[in-house]
Amino acid sequence: MESRSETCIFVGYPKETKGYYFYSLSDLKVFVSTNAKFLEKDYMNDFVPRSRIVLNEMSGDTIPREVTQPNPIVSSDPTQDQQPTIPRCSGRVRTQPERYIGLGESVENLPGDDDPYTYKEAMEDVDSRHWQKAMQSEIESMFDNKVWSLVDLPKGIKPIGCKWVYKRKRGMDGKVETFKARLVAKGYTQKEGIDYEETFSPVAMLKSIRILLSIAASLDLEIWQMDVKTAFLNGSLDESIYMMQPEGFIEKGQMEKVCKLQKSIYRLKQASRFWNIRFDQAVKGFGFIQNPDEPCVYKRIKGDRLVFLILYVDDILLIGNDVGVLTSVKEWLAKQFDMKDLGEASFILGIQVIRDRKNRTIALSQASYIDKILSRFSMQDSKKGMLPFRHGIKLSKEQVPKNKHEEQFMSRVPYASAVGSLMYAMLYTRLDICFAVGIVSRFQSKPGPDH
Repeated sequence: MESRSETCIFVGYPKETKGYYFYSLSDLKVFVSTNAKFLEKDYMNDFVPRSRIVLNEMSGDTIPREVTQPNPIVSSDPTQDQQPTIPRCSGRVRTQPERYIGLGESVENLPGDDDPYTYKEAMEDVDSRHWQKAMQSEIESMFDNKVWSLVDLPKGIKPIGCKWVYKRKRGMDGKVETFKARLVAKGYTQKEGIDYEETFSPVAMLKSIRILLSIAASLDLEIWQMDVKTAFLNGSLDESIYMMQPEGFIEKGQMEKVCKLQKSIYRLKQASRFWNIRFDQAVKGFGFIQNPDEPCVYKRIKGDRLVFLILYVDDILLIGNDVGVLTSVKEWLAKQFDMKDLGEASFILGIQVIRDRKNRTIALSQASYIDKILSRFSMQDSKKGMLPFRHGIKLSKEQVPKNKHEEQFMSRVPYASAVGSLMYAMLYTRLDICFAVGIVSRFQSKPGPDH
């Protein structure tokens, strides 16, 4: 009897076993196999990727059962039209490094292209009235939480600075919903051993969030979202830290005084650590049990009623099978912290959550983020392509700028920034561009026009 073969798509390497991950075009499943023949010279022209990654029932411990390919990356080069050669790997078991876990927070909190960068720019902006109101709200939160007290600066002490960070919060349609102004410390001026001792703080890993969303889709669980307002103000400090008064809110008659911080604020080196300690103690006191392998995932089980709580910095996801229990958890959280109830989860860390409860599926999309970065790098009108990396392209370190003209040209190209923006999408929803991003990431130190 002849052995049966099946045409599949290579998608990656498993972490704890030998072999390869393949995507079955007929069964729409991802599976592991050690027996494969790579058709490296064939062009994959019959497979049209779908628009989103779909999370459904899980097969195994770590991957969704059904995975559909997301939209292809946009390419501005019409001459590149084929598939890359798939690299061969050794038979050893590979271990993926746990990196970039805070990348979502970093990218989502970056000011947009039209957001002011300084207090002066905010006051000269067309929306200065909204920025002033947002700053006033932030200062009131500081006073309500007794974050600092004005004191004379002790001799021999150099206070750290602070600044305002502005961001227009947009909805799924790209329209501005709120104006946010956050007072942050210039934590980069802090000195270890003087201003802080420890800084480590865990955050929920994306794969944990995706696994729990997959479980919620499969079991038709409720998924609610909450946001902790001024989360870092809940953490108390162990060290004595002095900070300059915030621009635009310097107390009259006390201009020489400084703020002695009683609680942590954003961008202090130790701020996230103290907030996490405070939150961890509170939820454990309410009966939640911390996952030993994922410190920011908690569960509480009473009879047949189950609640998962996921913390990502100041964003909270509640997943459960009983509306009454979830409501009681939300009410308890609102008593412990200043919370904003966002209702059913629809937008997490800049990722749109699209749910089909009838078919028990959840789709993740970063369409608005991708549109934003395309606009940022003036590629919104570029030609779309079928594949993120076309066959026939050969990039190497020898393709550096060859003359002054090319050097001047590349000095104006934000190459590293573009690669970093792609990496955020790659880690969250656009797994199909992983190979392409890995290739172009090799040349960030000195990219050339070909790169």
